[in-house]
Amino acid sequence: MKSIVCMKWGTLYGADYVNTLYSMVKRNITGEFRFVCLTDNPVGINPAVEIRECPSLVLSPEYAAHKTGGWRKLTLWDSSVFHKDETWVFFDLDVIIVDNIDALFDYEPQETFIVMQNWTQKGKNIGNTSVFRFTVGKHDYLFNNFSKNFAQIINDPATKNEQIYISKNISSMKFWPDEWCILFKVQCIPPFPQRLWKETSIPKGTKVIAFPGVPNPHQAKDGIWPAKWYKKFYKTIKPATWINDYWKVN
Repeated sequence: MKSIVCMKWGTLYGADYVNTLYSMVKRNITGEFRFVCLTDNPVGINPAVEIRECPSLVLSPEYAAHKTGGWRKLTLWDSSVFHKDETWVFFDLDVIIVDNIDALFDYEPQETFIVMQNWTQKGKNIGNTSVFRFTVGKHDYLFNNFSKNFAQIINDPATKNEQIYISKNISSMKFWPDEWCILFKVQCIPPFPQRLWKETSIPKGTKVIAFPGVPNPHQAKDGIWPAKWYKKFYKTIKPATWINDYWKVN
């Protein structure tokens, strides 16, 4: 049984993002699978998705804002959330799956943490936690250490976010093959100024495309890249109409 988990809290992404991710997984996986969404609001989510309460971080009042930010993903490393020694593949909601993902479960089965490269920090041994596989209970010290020392970790300039904290503190980390998991803004968008006249594209061998920040998939398909006015001249893309072929519910 292949196990997939995603998280949805707050209002940044609606149930449509969960349902679209579920559909993409279903179209691109072989055999039985379970799909779990950890959420604080299950309204509108496909009944085929297994719903669980989204775990929260316990932080002091002055750090309350971080309870609903990316640091919340560290609760996945709390071994009480799932059963010990289970293997899960995690997807952020803002990814697009464009090819079969069976290999994400089969690749280097002995590894307890496999993650995509953070392509904006290439060569720095930092993972991008938009797509990763983990074994429950093998690295729960990441969550335990954060719970005890969150103020020091959050305020440390060397650990700006949870994926840097994980990458710098985990005992064993391996990356997916480079071509499997990519960033829309790095590998799909042509460099400036070519993006003014060239279309976006999917590189050969891609399985998953991540969209951290903006544009989100619903924006990129229409050629919208939200940016401040003085950045608009280079933060521009043509409509990525191919997104409609993959990012859909059916």
